[in-house]
Amino acid sequence: MSLVNSSLKKLLKPIASLKLTVVIFALSIFLIFAGTLAQVNTGIWTVVDQYFRSLVVTIELQIFVPKDIAKVPGAIWFPGGLTLGVAMLVNLIAAHTVRFKLKWKRSGMIITHLGVILLLAGEFVTGFAAEEGNMTIPEGQTVNFVEDIRTSELSIVDASDLNNDLVTVIPRRFLDTGETITNSLFPFTINVIEWLPNSQILGPMQTPPERKGLADTGAASELAAIPLPRANGVDGANVDVPSAYVTIHDGNTKIGTYLLSVHLDRPQAVTIDDRTYWLNLRFKRTYKPYSLHLVDFKHDLFTGTQMARNYSSQVQLVDTARNVDREVLIYMNHPLRHAGETFYQASFLQGDAGTVLQVVKNPGWIIPYVSCSVVTLGMLIHFGIRLVPTLKRSVR
Repeated sequence: MSLVNSSLKKLLKPIASLKLTVVIFALSIFLIFAGTLAQVNTGIWTVVDQYFRSLVVTIELQIFVPKDIAKVPGAIWFPGGLTLGVAMLVNLIAAHTVRFKLKWKRSGMIITHLGVILLLAGEFVTGFAAEEGNMTIPEGQTVNFVEDIRTSELSIVDASDLNNDLVTVIPRRFLDTGETITNSLFPFTINVIEWLPNSQILGPMQTPPERKGLADTGAASELAAIPLPRANGVDGANVDVPSAYVTIHDGNTKIGTYLLSVHLDRPQAVTIDDRTYWLNLRFKRTYKPYSLHLVDFKHDLFTGTQMARNYSSQVQLVDTARNVDREVLIYMNHPLRHAGETFYQASFLQGDAGTVLQVVKNPGWIIPYVSCSVVTLGMLIHFGIRLVPTLKRSVR
């Protein structure tokens, strides 16, 4: 057994190196620095996915120099946050296996490191299992779905059946410029002429000449979409609102080119063989087995000012599967928790016409609290163990 332990420690010794720990910390600091700079021109959630929750990231050199000063071509490959997190975890476990012995004097440090390991594990759980979205409810209406404003989808609704709608959803990854979409659930072909990740809709008088006439069919044919820079998530424009120009073909016959946009609150109608299909570009939806009805929304201000004092939403929660039917008041710092999800008061519609609730499902939400408590306990124990001999020597 001792031979096995000796061989294992010999194998782990390079991995447990303190020099490796310093290198990992240095790489992590640089990655955080680069990711922070990248947020200037890239959405914050895109940066989180590409930089901090990936194995490898391509860091463009341009992020280190403002574009108005100089254009810097090229990029470098760099370990992503997932790689560095795993490396740090392995390094920490290997260090305990090789160097640390189970002694009372070491107990505080061991507990502290266990807390750090737990914190890293919590980030992995959050990164891979957490879900987040918004539930927008106009006052007096009922909603049973959550929208992910970080991505979008194309819905195609066949409403020919009076009792049920047949809904086909095309995920965002199939909507890039040049893509062709076919499916047995609808009798036409969709060609994506132009995909705009972030956009603005203009009326006929505001549309520049080069953007006029791109759409020739549908309710939005008089409008135009122009591209905008990606929202970086740290200023007022914190959400990308995509649009798309698509051409519909029935076999070899062109039906028309349509403008679809998340900006538009009405779907576009495509009629083939006396059957109407409704096309709608929207934020990605996840339908829930429960519903929320907004009874009343209040936006309270401090007297004599336009400064918000409180937002609150009186909602009726109905979940037949769990036999729940009750009214709940959601307001700042007092969320609703139901079915493993938490509903926070996040925002409101223009003119106080409704509420926007942030819906979060994070199975690892408790882990950071536990890990920080463990780290604190470990540091207190370590400090106490070191303090007692010092006090004894001072008494002598």
